[in-house]
Amino acid sequence: MSQFAALLIALPMIGAFAMPLIGMLGRQIRNSWAILAMLATVASALVIVNEVLTQGTIVYAFGAVDSALTIPFDSGGVPIRILFTIDAMSAFMILTAAIMMFAVTIYSIASESEQTGQDGYYALLFLMMIGIFGMVSTGDLFNFFVFLEINSLAGAALAAYRINNGLSVEGGLKYAVISTVAGLFFLFAVGMLYAQYNSLNIAYIASVISLSGLSLVAIVLMITALAMKSGSVPMHFWTPDTYSSAPSSITAILIVSSMASLYAIFRVIFTLYGLTLNVVTIGWVIIILGILSMFIGVSMALPQKDVKRLMAYHSVSQIGYMLVGLGVGVAVLGDQQMLSQFGIVAMEGGIFHIINYALYKGLLFLVAGAVIYRCGTRNLNELGGLGHSMKWTMGFFIIAALAIAGIPPLNGFASKLMIYESVFIFNPFISVIAMVVSIMTLASFVKVFHSMFMGPQLPQYAEVKEVPLPMLIGMGVLVVLIILFGLFPDLIVNTFVEPAALALIDRTGYIASVMGGI
Repeated sequence: MSQFAALLIALPMIGAFAMPLIGMLGRQIRNSWAILAMLATVASALVIVNEVLTQGTIVYAFGAVDSALTIPFDSGGVPIRILFTIDAMSAFMILTAAIMMFAVTIYSIASESEQTGQDGYYALLFLMMIGIFGMVSTGDLFNFFVFLEINSLAGAALAAYRINNGLSVEGGLKYAVISTVAGLFFLFAVGMLYAQYNSLNIAYIASVISLSGLSLVAIVLMITALAMKSGSVPMHFWTPDTYSSAPSSITAILIVSSMASLYAIFRVIFTLYGLTLNVVTIGWVIIILGILSMFIGVSMALPQKDVKRLMAYHSVSQIGYMLVGLGVGVAVLGDQQMLSQFGIVAMEGGIFHIINYALYKGLLFLVAGAVIYRCGTRNLNELGGLGHSMKWTMGFFIIAALAIAGIPPLNGFASKLMIYESVFIFNPFISVIAMVVSIMTLASFVKVFHSMFMGPQLPQYAEVKEVPLPMLIGMGVLVVLIILFGLFPDLIVNTFVEPAALALIDRTGYIASVMGGI
């Protein structure tokens, strides 16, 4: 069954490279191929998630086996090849990406129907998913870099997909520049670790690493690079332009891409370095970045008139919650009592918030895309009264807005409550800041709701009607999950989130699984 790890990359790759050829056969056949490739990829992802949760960590390598073809060897005796190491944390991220891929592909069938170059759009969409799946499932540092670059190149092209205005090109260019710098930083760090340990295998390096010399420089470069890609303050400057100018369906996938980079930060800290670090200092650095991201993001969102730009700043703010939750876990990693008392719960809250954020933030961007699809503007001052003609879209927006503000019984409340309670034990002041940010978030989306959907129907939008069915289905999938995750949080936490948190903490188990499985 572990061969499904290879299918996770192979299936979207086949979908991507066959897309230009199948596109020649007509629009309907191309759309059918996109849906088929998406369903096959999502099915393989679900099989992998189930296998990991029931049987444990998957370690799967493919490439040359003959020793004559596997030169050079790393110092752990493991030949250099494509290596997948999928534990519960990786499986959690795969599940998140698969859900968003399903919703976005269905949504795109209608939202991009009038655009040119759709063959390239779907090919790049699948390439981006290859990058995301590879980033969260590889057990090799150089493989991670390759998947990071695939993700970045496809993301930059998709951000600039609609080249009929200069803003799309500007947003794509900024994403390309930040991705290039981040990629170089990460590659330099990989080179430093390879020079010091003669290995690219994450588990092997983790088993011998010491925090000195090049290893110290390497972790600084890695965290800086991945923080840039995740959109954390103070390296968030690309997110408003890229998120607002990209097609809304692509913005939803860019969110998952940023979560893959955030995952990598925690994989580096917990798995690669672990207790070799001064975890208290590193934890507080992450917490401070989280607090700044929360407050600066929501403060910048409040005055915005461009609905997608406003949502982009809220993305920065929401990343702060994850950083705070996982940062508290890092800070108490060396104290077993505090880790058991509140550290694991804080980590679970941060991890749970990753998938919750992807769901409600992805939905918010898809709703914004639906409004733009019908009205042709992102300016809140030019919108109004759409609740009369776009009732389903308005209902979806209300659910997503309440979820991001942490209102029960939706999913945002469930993960935020875990963060509030656990962080309060660690430091009450941080928990209060998080609650205040949620109140400010609610105020911001009340403004958006009033501007877009309330009031009399405007004359220029008298002919506006609800968006096509595929767009409603794409949004509806996310709505259902937002409600279910909010109504049954214990089931989600016990099944997916808790195993993910424990997998991050169990550095020794990760090393043993990989070194014994190759």
